[in-house]
Amino acid sequence: MSGADGVDAEAPASRPDPGEWGEVSIGAGERRAVSITVSESYSGATIRTPVYVWRGMADGPTVFVSAAVHGDEINGTGAIRELITGEPFELIRGTLLMLPVVNMLGFERHSRYMPDRRDLNRCFPGTEHGSLSSRLARAFFDQVVRRCDYGIDLHTAAVRRTNFPNVRADMDDASVAEWARAFGAEILVAGKGPRGSLRRSACKAGVPTFILEAGEVWRVEPAVVEYAVEGVRSCLAHLGMIAGESRRPAYRVEMDTTRWVRAMHGGFLQFHTSPGELVEKGQPIATSASLTGQEHDVIVAPRDGIVLGMTTMPSVAPGDPVCHLAFPKRGVLRRVGEVVEAMADDSLHERLKEDLSRGILVSEPNGESEG
Repeated sequence: MSGADGVDAEAPASRPDPGEWGEVSIGAGERRAVSITVSESYSGATIRTPVYVWRGMADGPTVFVSAAVHGDEINGTGAIRELITGEPFELIRGTLLMLPVVNMLGFERHSRYMPDRRDLNRCFPGTEHGSLSSRLARAFFDQVVRRCDYGIDLHTAAVRRTNFPNVRADMDDASVAEWARAFGAEILVAGKGPRGSLRRSACKAGVPTFILEAGEVWRVEPAVVEYAVEGVRSCLAHLGMIAGESRRPAYRVEMDTTRWVRAMHGGFLQFHTSPGELVEKGQPIATSASLTGQEHDVIVAPRDGIVLGMTTMPSVAPGDPVCHLAFPKRGVLRRVGEVVEAMADDSLHERLKEDLSRGILVSEPNGESEG
């Protein structure tokens, strides 16, 4: 393994025991909160990251579920807390490692980034003698990832944006693709992930890992938490770690092409769509206007697609991202539209669409509000 920050790791020869954490031993059928030392503060105080270890009675795979690699993305933190305190299932076999916050230094500052201004999710697997971020990444990688057989990393959109839930994974890797599909997400976006990201480095080290992107920063959104918890349950059922079967989504779309549609002019936006909606080529996404309502231009969908994410900030400058679209293969959206049209209003899919659009004022292109 190279000494540069963010260089992908080689697969380990053997995995450390998931029940042994320093002087603490966790036996079959036990649960216990431990911590790992990841760094030191400016005052020299030890900084630790909490790990909740849950072991089944029988041997089996070890899975990690992590959140807040970006310190302000805490929807996943809420989901992991629900897994710990809500007792949504009985763990029959294997070991589940849950980490509500990976980037503790960013979390305490309500920041995406580390104090050294680096993105932790570009520093894995890290090095022992590199930057602060690289050292923390290495500590997490060695003490958590190398113990595991599989991983799930929970994320949200960046600041002033929101995402409809979607799983992102290297779908060219058969083991990763099978693991990602087990989550039961409707939308899967194919890709290896950025160099230095946790999921890409974990996969390179022989630990199939994918991410869930859902919701926005600084919030714990109930429907997103429910979606994440159900997805983790589905993955564990796939491995036989809990009773039951994997979740079967009402539809599944896998794609590798996405695009941010950007503002051509500065102005104040009137939105005409919301996260999770299906859009047709030429359909208005938003209208840019002056503060007194003088229309500048109408931003339209360049192709048929699904709204993966949107800005939640209505004021934009030229070039600012407005809407993140994913583009399935031709003909797929029509079938998806028929399935969505038949969904009950109280289904999780429809509740997610409603919840994620609460902070966005959506109106018809003629200016009339949708409600």
